[in-house]
Amino acid sequence: MTDTTPLRRPADRDDPRGFAYALVTYMFWGLMPLYVALLSHIPSLEVLAHRVLWSLPLSLVALALMGKLGALVQALREPRTVMMAALASMVVTVNWGVYIYAIHIGQAMQAALGYYINPLFSILLGFLLLGERLSPLKWLAVGFAFAAVVVLAVDEGELPWLAILLMVSWGFYAYFKRSLPVGANEGFALEVLLLFPFAIAYLIFAEIQGWALFPHTGFKDFALLFGMGLCTALPLILYANGAKLLRLSTIAIMQYISPTCIFLVAVFVFGEPFGRAKAIAFPLIWVAMILYVIALVAEGRARRRGL
Repeated sequence: MTDTTPLRRPADRDDPRGFAYALVTYMFWGLMPLYVALLSHIPSLEVLAHRVLWSLPLSLVALALMGKLGALVQALREPRTVMMAALASMVVTVNWGVYIYAIHIGQAMQAALGYYINPLFSILLGFLLLGERLSPLKWLAVGFAFAAVVVLAVDEGELPWLAILLMVSWGFYAYFKRSLPVGANEGFALEVLLLFPFAIAYLIFAEIQGWALFPHTGFKDFALLFGMGLCTALPLILYANGAKLLRLSTIAIMQYISPTCIFLVAVFVFGEPFGRAKAIAFPLIWVAMILYVIALVAEGRARRRGL
């Protein structure tokens, strides 16, 4: 998954094109575990390095086609922008790595949980770090999400660490992205550009140590690893165009398509167990999700009435 912060406030009406772009994007992200699972025989860190490696040229080509390479060059000349992009790139690396690892070890349901809770964690960050006020409905949504985590922790005897890492890393990624004075596409290209030397260094080191499976496993794995870059860059471009054409409340509702798809894939395709604790925790999450969306829709209507 990539940044879901809209480039600018959408208009009061949803454009059907924006809805189509967003729907394809969220479905793409939601079904991505099926693709990542095809690479489960390759170490997670190696897959992560290739995701960065191939995302860079694809993002640069996309920027060139959109005529935005100049904005990237300008961003590289601004130390504060580079610093914020470096922070964003660090936390998104954690997010990508944990996500790949979760799929590889058969914990896709934890990935779904992390992305379900993430919007609620983001509003909590806004309250703690930005002084944003939370409505009673939002506090209630946060409470339901917290209860779900407690249920899973009691059942497992430990916290669902993969879900928490995904939630925290994506929440801080969105937070740092707010400070980037560039568009989503330029910001993403800057992030993978900063990560690129580390990805190359790791792949060289893994090859020297004899850990690397690629390029020793044939063209199929090369195509799949290259596709990780495509699966990263293409949805971002679609989303960046769709977000500009949709209302914030519409995006807030649609963002839950991805974790719902991940959850369904985990249960019905990967066959992950869905025991009593999950049967309690996930409905709590869904209630939290509904409360959160209701709160956002109500706030949007209140703003429009105030205009």
